[in-house]
Order: sequence, then C-alpha cells, then structure tokens
Amino acid sequence: MTDKPIAPSGEPTITCAACFNEVPLSAAFTPEGAEYVGHFCGIECYQQFVAEAKRRGQGGPDVGA
Repeated sequence: MTDKPIAPSGEPTITCAACFNEVPLSAAFTPEGAEYVGHFCGIECYQQFVAEAKRRGQGGPDVGA
C-alpha cells in the first residue's frame, strides 16, 4: 500500500469502509443505510463488505434490492 494519496491536492477524500484506502469523495460509492452511511472505493469493496457482514451473521444491506 502506498502513503501517497490518490486524490489531487486539496480534493476532499473519504476512507473506504472495506479496504481503508482513501478515495476522492466525488468518486466514492455510497450505499446509505438506515443507521449509517458507508463509503466504498468501488463495487468490489462493497460486495466484500456485505459478504463479511453476512458471514458474521449481521445480515447487511440487500445487494441489488
């Protein structure tokens, strides 16, 4: 992993909830839940997050609902 941010200087960033990489806020995938908002760098990280939540028995958001 690199210490160099991938967003241009001065652009706001957000941390991906699955891989913890920083991504530009304008490019983040943002599924909104009833209790919180999760930001993801892409659909793959979101799917990984959902699969892990289901594995732990916490349910998770419905994918494609």
